[in-house]
Amino acid sequence: MLGTAWPSMRAGLHLPLGDLGLILIMVTIGSVLVSSIVGRALRRFGLPALLTISGAAAAMGAIGFAGANGLPMLLGLSLCFGVSAGITDGTLNTALALAGRQRLLNLLHGFYGIGASTGPLLITATVLLGSWRDGYIALACYDIVVAIAWLRLPTAYATLKTGRPQDATKPVSDGTSDYTRGIQRTRSLRSAILWSLATFFIYVGLEVAAGQWETSYLRLYLHLSPLFAGVATFSYWGALTVTRISLASFRRALNNRSIVHLGAALGLVCTAMIWWNPNIAVTILSFITLGAALAGIFPALVALTPERVDPRRAPHLIAWEIGAASAGGALLSGGVGLILSKAGLGSFGFSLVLLAICLNLSAHIVERTSTHRTPSPQRLRRRS
Repeated sequence: MLGTAWPSMRAGLHLPLGDLGLILIMVTIGSVLVSSIVGRALRRFGLPALLTISGAAAAMGAIGFAGANGLPMLLGLSLCFGVSAGITDGTLNTALALAGRQRLLNLLHGFYGIGASTGPLLITATVLLGSWRDGYIALACYDIVVAIAWLRLPTAYATLKTGRPQDATKPVSDGTSDYTRGIQRTRSLRSAILWSLATFFIYVGLEVAAGQWETSYLRLYLHLSPLFAGVATFSYWGALTVTRISLASFRRALNNRSIVHLGAALGLVCTAMIWWNPNIAVTILSFITLGAALAGIFPALVALTPERVDPRRAPHLIAWEIGAASAGGALLSGGVGLILSKAGLGSFGFSLVLLAICLNLSAHIVERTSTHRTPSPQRLRRRS
């Protein structure tokens, strides 16, 4: 919602274009601070309590945005959105990944896409009918309903079983001594964790930067109408949504590594087309295709985490990955905003290309630095 509302919001509050980046940075601070405790809090309090707090924090932020009168108020309230995002992303992704529910992960992120798709439409409608503030009032009402719904969640679903079959998590012996393997894992663990965090950071930075700044790019640089630009932004998030829900419809297990690498490669092609910008139709189509290309990467990365590291470390690493993702979404998108405010909106496509190149490099490096691999079912059967 924020990216679509920003052209009208900044005009009404007399703010410069780059201040959107400051707001996103404050969202990051709230999200990262919460992500550091999500793993422990999930085990102690369960899903309903944490997600009720998340809904309440989001409602506070939305009510505050609806009545905001300047940048300081927006920055303070952005922390509420960050706390809400950190709790929601961390708890749900951790629970589903450790439970091995790949289809539910894709469905979860598909519904994230539904929210991201309807947000631009909601804001566009309120801008055309009156004020962007009405959109945040509607969001606050929705968040209150969601918080109440989580409180009413049946006790049986308060926690999810997160166990995996023990044999499936044991590394296959290759003749190397336990002592040597232990040293190798210790040396590579830090590198694996850092590159995993970097991949989440870069991916979400690319996804959010494209979605948050698309409306400003289309309206202020390509001179499209608010309605046309809002529909185009909806189409970007809509493509991401439809693709994720489509992935959730497959009953057979998907190759998550292929999803990551193919999506990142296609994303690079799409960002290059946006940078080229031969005409408006090609540019908008490239945004839509970019949303589809990126759709499966985040759920696949989350699902791969328990396979790439010792499963005992996975709950904590997933929580930190979500924090890194939130940080990337805000910091990199905010950084793109600072570039645009200095170099102009014409540099938007080039900024996306750089992020796509970094994503491809990071995705390949994180694959090579994995410290733990779950054997395939075929290999486990041969061992037995």
